[in-house]
Amino acid sequence: MKTTIFQLLRTVSLALLYVGAAIVVIQAAWITYGVGVRYILNSPDGMVTEATALLLVPVAFLGVSYALLNHSYPKVSLIRDRLPKGIQFWVDKFNMLMMLLVGSFFLAASGKAMFKSIDSGSASEILLWPRFYFWIPVVIALLSFCITALCMLIFGDPPEEEKSTSPLDGDIHSQDAA
Repeated sequence: MKTTIFQLLRTVSLALLYVGAAIVVIQAAWITYGVGVRYILNSPDGMVTEATALLLVPVAFLGVSYALLNHSYPKVSLIRDRLPKGIQFWVDKFNMLMMLLVGSFFLAASGKAMFKSIDSGSASEILLWPRFYFWIPVVIALLSFCITALCMLIFGDPPEEEKSTSPLDGDIHSQDAA
């Protein structure tokens, strides 16, 4: 069961990560286009600044559950590593609890912002895009983060993924071993 849950969480977090990467590519292309038409054609695009700024909000959160699953957050473990193993266990649990509480706070705040923007019908100033379009991916990403943090708090670290020995997986070490 633990393996199945973490496989599902990995799949969801990877999907969110890919969505974030796609948004970054769209932003880069749109900004490049905006600079080009401004300085080459002398006809600035009035939407590029607001659109790319609005797209930064979801991008900021789409990779958080992936980072949590892969232990990619910075940790200062100078003192923790000198503690006995039993105390290290509880320090790690406390750390995960704090991450869950902070993530829950951001989830509640973004959920409230999403529902308020749906109720008010507020839209961006220039593009007139409904603001809740930008809050929905944030809420989904933070929900994924909180579920991941809760599972890691309850079950501990996710089981290691099995490494493929195929040279097609891009792992340099597996190619050296073959």
